[in-house]
Amino acid sequence: MSDEHRKAFVAESEEGITELNNALLALESDPEDAEAMDQIFRTAHTLKGNGAAMGYDSVSDLAHEMEDLLDEIRSGEIEINPELMDLLFDGVDYLSAMVDDIAEEGETDLDASGVEADLRELIETGEVPGASSDSDSDSTETESTDDADEADESDEADDEADDETDDSDEADESAADIDLPEELADYELDTGHAVFRATVGLGESAMQGVDAIFVLQALDDAYETFVTDPDRETIEDGDFEETFDLYLIDSSQEAIESGLSSLSKVESVSVTPVTAIVDDPMTAAEAAELDITDSATDAGDDEQTDDADSGSSDDAEQSEDDGDSDSDDSGGRSTPNRSKKDGTNIASVRVDVDQLDELYSLVEQLVTSRIKLRREMESAGMDSDNLDELDKITANLQNTAMDMRLIPLSKVVDTFPRLVRDVARETGKQVNFNVSGSDIELDRTILTEIRDPLIHILRNSVDHGIEPPEEREEKGKAPTGSVSLTATRERDHVTIEVADDGAGLDKEVLKEKAIEKGVKTQNELELMDDQEIYELIFHPGFSTAEEVTDVSGRGVGMDVVRNTVKQLDGTVTVDSELGEGTVVRLRLPVTVAIVKVMFVEVGGTEYGIPVKNIAEVTRAKKISETNNKEIIKHDDDIYPVLRLSDVLDEPSAVNGDGMLLRIRDEKRKVALHCDQVIDQEEVVVKPLEGVLSGIPGLSGTAVLGDGDVVAVLDVVTL
Repeated sequence: MSDEHRKAFVAESEEGITELNNALLALESDPEDAEAMDQIFRTAHTLKGNGAAMGYDSVSDLAHEMEDLLDEIRSGEIEINPELMDLLFDGVDYLSAMVDDIAEEGETDLDASGVEADLRELIETGEVPGASSDSDSDSTETESTDDADEADESDEADDEADDETDDSDEADESAADIDLPEELADYELDTGHAVFRATVGLGESAMQGVDAIFVLQALDDAYETFVTDPDRETIEDGDFEETFDLYLIDSSQEAIESGLSSLSKVESVSVTPVTAIVDDPMTAAEAAELDITDSATDAGDDEQTDDADSGSSDDAEQSEDDGDSDSDDSGGRSTPNRSKKDGTNIASVRVDVDQLDELYSLVEQLVTSRIKLRREMESAGMDSDNLDELDKITANLQNTAMDMRLIPLSKVVDTFPRLVRDVARETGKQVNFNVSGSDIELDRTILTEIRDPLIHILRNSVDHGIEPPEEREEKGKAPTGSVSLTATRERDHVTIEVADDGAGLDKEVLKEKAIEKGVKTQNELELMDDQEIYELIFHPGFSTAEEVTDVSGRGVGMDVVRNTVKQLDGTVTVDSELGEGTVVRLRLPVTVAIVKVMFVEVGGTEYGIPVKNIAEVTRAKKISETNNKEIIKHDDDIYPVLRLSDVLDEPSAVNGDGMLLRIRDEKRKVALHCDQVIDQEEVVVKPLEGVLSGIPGLSGTAVLGDGDVVAVLDVVTL
């Protein structure tokens, strides 16, 4: 098995497991949701087929048991209840763990026989194992046995029907190029369209089923409907000879041939018409009764007429390429979108994240080399328009590479509804969870790092925030609490808010805990405002939980949130109202690494300050003193002056005023004093790692064009 196939299987399975989780949540909230049930069934079936095709029998077997149970639920034989849903979620967890093993080791030895046995027992008895008393089990034993016998008889009947269908298929195989599949008989063809049969060959393939799955998935994106021969499950299992047939609705043989031929897994394609191309909308069955040859001849005559009218065969070819022939516009009907129906365009490809990281690393090196080249040319007194052009090209390449790293927030938050559901079940609470803004994109690195902090916040919202149903009712609230995750974007930053309508934070309790743990003194607490008191929850080991549980209360989590967000050059704040709820707000940059930095000099040493943090640069001429502290005034506001020479232990090299950099208010209300401002430019900023990470006042380092490494200052912790 190739590594490429394994990675593709893992990626498809991970998406399927997320879809399965969310569809199960929808079904749990509304057992009558037929769409959710169909989605669950389709996804379980796909996981089963993919696992079998790849040789992962444990995945296939478990998915098969789940599929059988879902079939019983869909037919109304088994009712949905919380215990049944717990068992299904257990099955999904096992599937997820198996896929994780396969991703890391290439195989899995996880034993899911226990949950498979429970699923099988539920199918056969109609009862969740361990969910009912012995007496209940005895009273329903005979009933369950009868149901099982009936199910066996039904299965036998289905098998016989399948055999008859298979015989019928074999009998009609010689006429497949002229017979219209029954599934398409009632399908209405648009003007200029017909049904075609495409015979697809995959050539020599070690895993026919896997290669066929990729082809069918591409067709799912390109066509509204199509029929396979043999059936889809057989093809996905690889149980076909060298070729299989597809029945597709399109406007020409060439469109189908070019679309299928562009797929890497396809070696040969042969397309023949099954119905005539229709002049007016009609069903496929009606079109099948028309003469295909006459239709093709008429179409050819129409093309010749069009060519004559246009006066140029070149123009006609251009019209055909554009997909806007005159016949398509007859009757005032517009041709359906070709990019969706014809399958000729592949809109996206999967790229390994390691390749993206390598590309980004190369772009970073290119940026550094560009800076080095410009500095050398400026030192030599040279200038060139070509260098300006290189700047533009590099900037565009940099933006493209950064955009490629952007991933929708949904990749992380789609797993959170299941998380909230499990924590609520474990704590005996009722919670509605809503997500908005999940389509907003963040850099892959940021998204990866922010996942665990968001999990900590959500767990706390449910465990600490939302009250038990009876307590909420006593307070006049609805028994079901509400937790929401909302993402919004403002320019180059994304704000993520996690809000709940629970008990809120009690300032007095926070103060007591702070004194008890020695975090703050009584005098210090009296001088703190509400915001500062709420932010005590970010202190390491600080927790208001009365008892330690598996969910939270160990005094870890919120300090991890703050540290992680700060390392990503973001901020985290808390707002709360006692009895009404709490909001935790994270503000994060969209991208990292390449930023515009202003370089300043202090005592002969160069330092960098991110330009986005600077509000104003002025000469230090209006510094005054108050209570032996240096300050400046700006728009009636007072800003304390922080001399970098003192902070960084660098002797100031200026005899005069120097320069002041006033920092943006939302970052820190302060003005930084330096000897001089050198320049500003885009550079690659590397965060500090290992023992150097977390040093107050430093956010990372920048490598300049001459090879010098410059420290980039963190104005918040400086």
